[in-house]
Amino acid sequence: MQGGRLLTVFVCLVSTVALVNAGDPYFYYTWNVTYGTVAPLGIPQQVILINGQFPGPNLNSTSNNNVVINVFNNLDEPFLLTWSGLQHRKNSWQDGVTGTSCPIPAGTNYTYHFQPKDQIGSYFYYPSTSLHRFAGGFGGLRVNSRLLIPVPYADPEDDYTVLINDWYTKSHTALKTFLDSGRTLGSPDGVLINGKSGKIGGQNKPLFTMKPGKTYKYRICNVGFKSTLNFRIQGHKMKLVEMEGSHVLQNDYDSLDVHVGQCFAVLVTADQEAKSYYMVASTRFLKKEVSTVGVMSYEGSNVQPSNELPKAPVGWAWSLNQFRSFRWNLTASAARPNPQGSYHYGKINITRTIKLANTKNLVDGKVRFGFNGVSHVDTETPLKLAEYFEMSEKVFKYNVIKDEPAAKITTLTIEPNVLNITFRTFVEIVFENHEKSMQSFHLDGYSFFSVGSEPGTWTPEKRKNYNLLDAVSRHTVQVFPKSWSAILLTFDNAGMWNIRSENWERRYLGQQMYVSVLSPEKSLRDEYNIPLNTNLCGIVKGLPLPTPYTI
Repeated sequence: MQGGRLLTVFVCLVSTVALVNAGDPYFYYTWNVTYGTVAPLGIPQQVILINGQFPGPNLNSTSNNNVVINVFNNLDEPFLLTWSGLQHRKNSWQDGVTGTSCPIPAGTNYTYHFQPKDQIGSYFYYPSTSLHRFAGGFGGLRVNSRLLIPVPYADPEDDYTVLINDWYTKSHTALKTFLDSGRTLGSPDGVLINGKSGKIGGQNKPLFTMKPGKTYKYRICNVGFKSTLNFRIQGHKMKLVEMEGSHVLQNDYDSLDVHVGQCFAVLVTADQEAKSYYMVASTRFLKKEVSTVGVMSYEGSNVQPSNELPKAPVGWAWSLNQFRSFRWNLTASAARPNPQGSYHYGKINITRTIKLANTKNLVDGKVRFGFNGVSHVDTETPLKLAEYFEMSEKVFKYNVIKDEPAAKITTLTIEPNVLNITFRTFVEIVFENHEKSMQSFHLDGYSFFSVGSEPGTWTPEKRKNYNLLDAVSRHTVQVFPKSWSAILLTFDNAGMWNIRSENWERRYLGQQMYVSVLSPEKSLRDEYNIPLNTNLCGIVKGLPLPTPYTI
């Protein structure tokens, strides 16, 4: 007996499943993180493997499951994993970014314990430290609906994860040296689908197999570094059914623009001639298109795919129109039995507006990026730890940026960028992109309503164009060149949460920040205590833990 609960444990080589008689089930995993050599673009290079796999293993969960992952860092430098899209309700300790956690030292291990509370959907995980994401270490993460919660489509024959990303042949350490010296990375060397690059007319092994007449779910995530990727399947329509944890109106698409950090789930029916077909992933909005193919084959067929590929769309107006076609399914239940549309976000009064303008400038002759004139720098003591130990004044200052950026930002200050946001307030955030390149931004700990995106400069009058009825609730939003995008959300998840550019070059060079959402009650009803296995570093290393919260 443990805590009054009888545990039944099933042991496997790398994972253990414990079923708890009362409460939500526990799933245990052991992940070994190592270097290895693969040749995704035909050139052998060092990559990061998880349990010997590139990409890493798919993490398959269900709403409210307890996921416990013991990560062994066998690299030669500190390492962290973050779980993009998981909200970690009341538990930013498990977010796995450098503002909340001390990295796992080389040669040691750390155990994550998180719960996708009241979430469903398609997500992914990846390394958040240094430029490790450029070496791999990423993988698919799915959260299935509980059996008692209806899903607005029939169960598919199978469920496939499709990880698409741009890729560089240089090592992550070489790319880090480039950025640290003030150089830029330039265009990617290629594009991968599930860690592989295919050739038209080549002997490509099928990545996926379908039975004639059956329907399959494909979860498509852009796990790349800087490039929007267009995804399409030769001869097949894709019915969009879910986007970053929200069921959506089910429209058919010939192709989908997937911006960096975004995930879509589509249904594909094997209703064509029984043969093989190419899946295509190609870059968008770059001077030179880079693409790759993967093969999807009908079961029992040896007929090779046609060399005539479906063409990608042209221009970003097409992509903007596609974004505007995405609608929340108001009648579907997500992780709970109540319909998504029962939450009327459009009727809530906005209490605060925060405009975040992306900033680019030279500092000491080197390129830096930021928000509102501040380029974030990580601290030796994670921000959340400094705050929890009531030592934040020794590590960072709150609110170094204003809610309204200057009309013209001519300088860039390098310092930690942390914004206080009052617990449970309904806030409007406007991302302004004054550059000619595509941007993509992500918020940890939350989903938000992406209510508007238009060319030009945002003004309060733009609110009349907001979608206040059925905008999709999601965690990543794109901002088109010389444009803005607006999101609405209630900051009801206490913790320290990262807002970042999903362009990893920009994020590494300072285009990120944190929001501190503190509950005045300091109660377990609002936020969990620091886990007892938390690594302590910086100025809090060796200190006794503060008095824990109570109910």
